[in-house]
Amino acid sequence: MWRKEPVSQSHQRRLPVWALRTNGVVVLLFLYAPIILLVVFSFSASRIPGQWGGFTTEWYSTLFDDSRLQRTISVSVRVALVSTLIATVLGTMAALALERFTFRGRRVFDALLYLPIIIPDVTMAVMMLMFFSQSFNVVDAVFGLGLSKGFGTIVVSHVAFNIAFVSVVVRARIAGMNATLEQAASDLYASRWQAFRYVTLPLIAPGVFGGALLALTLSLDDVVVTQFVAGPGSTTLPVYVFSLIRKGVTPTINSVSVIMLVASLILVAGSVALQRANASRGRQQLQTSGGT
Repeated sequence: MWRKEPVSQSHQRRLPVWALRTNGVVVLLFLYAPIILLVVFSFSASRIPGQWGGFTTEWYSTLFDDSRLQRTISVSVRVALVSTLIATVLGTMAALALERFTFRGRRVFDALLYLPIIIPDVTMAVMMLMFFSQSFNVVDAVFGLGLSKGFGTIVVSHVAFNIAFVSVVVRARIAGMNATLEQAASDLYASRWQAFRYVTLPLIAPGVFGGALLALTLSLDDVVVTQFVAGPGSTTLPVYVFSLIRKGVTPTINSVSVIMLVASLILVAGSVALQRANASRGRQQLQTSGGT
């Protein structure tokens, strides 16, 4: 009788090592070649896109002297921080409610919560624009406040689509958590708040931080929704870059993109460092408890 070889061995025989390495190199080039070119040509003295004209830092100096750019960066950072804080709190609460409690309409709420992930950005933008238009008309008719689009509308819109992303990340963390630890805390006469503060929250903290980082990145990167709900004086950095692209790709756009790339890398590095610190702290606590 013929013995059937394992699938992994048959694949290894059909695909030589050089083919696998070539595939890996092609994938890496496909992912990182555009980033490398962006960084390189942001230092080019030529105004023609894709043409090297010598090394210069003129475009970065121009950016840092641009008052409008500084204003858009300030708006983007403030919007991202405020919306991330609110979305993280609400998204974590929604994740806990869906994973730990059973209530009427739970499935409907679960489906509606993830609607912003499914629908296109343009649809989300039109929905938020219609919501603010109707709400402002009602408030103006009743209270005469005369509300208008601006910083607040951008924050509310970013919170609306970021809650779903935070909830997904936190729910994944809660699903992998050992529920018996919370039960043990209750058996030791801990209140529900004490069990959450000293048991649940430390365990889901990596998921909460990951969801917050994702929300912060999405907020800093959003163009479509922000462009629909922004008002005068509340232009964010991505919208500002998009307005520059309409006039053509210039070295200034490359420099702005590199700055945004560096900011994203700093966030990722901070996240990795924090996760390693938490893992190291957890191992030390286990060693300490094991030694005692």
